[in-house]
This record gives sequence, C-alpha cells and structure tokens, in this order.
Amino acid sequence: MARYNYVIGDVQGCFEALKALLKSIQFDPDQDFIWFAGDLVARGENSIGALRFIKKLVERGAAATVLGNHDLTLLAGARGLKKIKDKDHTRDVIDAIDSDDLIDWLRKQPLCLFPNEQTILTHAGIPCIWSAEQTAALAKEVEAVIGHEDFAVMDAFLQEMYGTQPDLWSDDLTGHDRLRCITNYLTRMRLTNAEGRLEFSFKDSLDDPMPEGFQPWFEFESQAAQTHQVIFGHWAALQGKSVHPQIQNVDGGCVWGNQLMAYRLEDRQLFAVDNPMMH
Repeated sequence: MARYNYVIGDVQGCFEALKALLKSIQFDPDQDFIWFAGDLVARGENSIGALRFIKKLVERGAAATVLGNHDLTLLAGARGLKKIKDKDHTRDVIDAIDSDDLIDWLRKQPLCLFPNEQTILTHAGIPCIWSAEQTAALAKEVEAVIGHEDFAVMDAFLQEMYGTQPDLWSDDLTGHDRLRCITNYLTRMRLTNAEGRLEFSFKDSLDDPMPEGFQPWFEFESQAAQTHQVIFGHWAALQGKSVHPQIQNVDGGCVWGNQLMAYRLEDRQLFAVDNPMMH
C-alpha cells in the first residue's frame, strides 16, 4: 500500500510546475502514488518533458493516469487525423525520437480509474445519470478501441471522435455515436440538464450566466456520488473547489497562470503551487 495517494490536476505540459508540486508534497516514488486527472499535455511550456516523466512514473508503478481531451487530441494529431494547433504545444511530442513509444503508451491509458474502493476518477466528471460501475464499463468500451492492437480501429474512431452529437446518453446508442458520446461525457463535460444532456459552449466560471435549463453536471443528484467520491479535473475556472461533499475538482488552472494542485486522498487535503513559468 502506498503511504500517500495524491490526485494531481491537469498538468497541460507545465513540467516545471509539476516538479515544484512534487517537491512541495515531498513525493517519494518508492512510497507514494500519484493519480493524474488527464490533460497531461498541451498549452504548457514542456509537454514532451511532462509526458516522458509521467510515463516513467507509471512504468515504475508510482503513478497512473486517465486520459483527458487534450491527450486524445494529441493522439489524433499524431495519427495525422487532426491538425495540431499552434497554441497546443504538442508538436515536439510528435516530432520526438521516442514519439511512437509515447503515443503507443498514451493510447493504452484508461478513461476511468478507482484510486481506492471509495473513489472514482475521470477527467471531466460523471454525468448524474451514470453509476460508478456503469461509468467504468462504458469507459472500457472506448479504451478497447483507442488501445486496440490494430491501429486502424483506433484511427477510425479518432476520425469520428469530434462532434457534439449525440448530446444525450442512451443505452441504445451504437458504433461511433456511442463511443463519441461516452468520450464527451468523460473528457469534455461541463454543463448538462437534469436528464444528462450535454452543453458544449459554456467554459466560464460558476458565477457566469449559463444557457437556459443547464447547470454544472455536479449540481444534479449524482448516482456515482452516492457510492463514491468523484474526482475530476478539466474545468480550470473551478480552481480545485470541493463542489459537493462527495465531488472534488483538482484543476487549478496552472496553464493559465494559476496553480497546479495535488489532492491527498488520505485526509482530503489540497496542496498547490504557483506556476513558476508565470511568476
């Protein structure tokens, strides 16, 4: 058993901040364990450094990660299926000498993890209509396709991954519609309505006006939160708020000049460091 388990929010390639955070919590890879909430890469100063470092930690048994939307976008970019945006500083990953290794490792990471029996972690959260068990099972459907031994199976999905429809879960969904809908809930969700329908345009803070009928997904009675503590990143404007006694955000918005956060599961304490590249 690990001495301490920490969940770390969206690193986004902020490698200097990650090193500073690990130092501040006195992280010991021989004793402690890190659970990353996804978005390992993108807008920060050193995506390749962060990715290599996290991969090493995972391979030595000191960490695990879920995939976030930026990680999936990197996969699509690396496969030549999506144009890499300049502001996503991931070109160095794709051009790296160990790019194939990194991409192959990344695509085999899960979308959902259970850091302990009482805790469930996904990048963007869990819609009110899913239980923890259902979330894990649906995540596995996407994982099987992204991590498939035949790259063509992954490519076919990545090509179809982008889009906002269907925006409401149904058990009857099939094929790429089903996979896209699961992926959007687990990696892109912010607002839903009471039946769990997704709304994609809103990215602001909780004080800003929201589209009629929509609220943050965690404002609705959550099936998953009745059995587990739900931990998520993705929503930088939340700044690591505990949004419900059983629902905790860990995205401190480090890449936007705010903080990188680690949440210690043993005592629910939050640790944070400023982004040294911004100060």
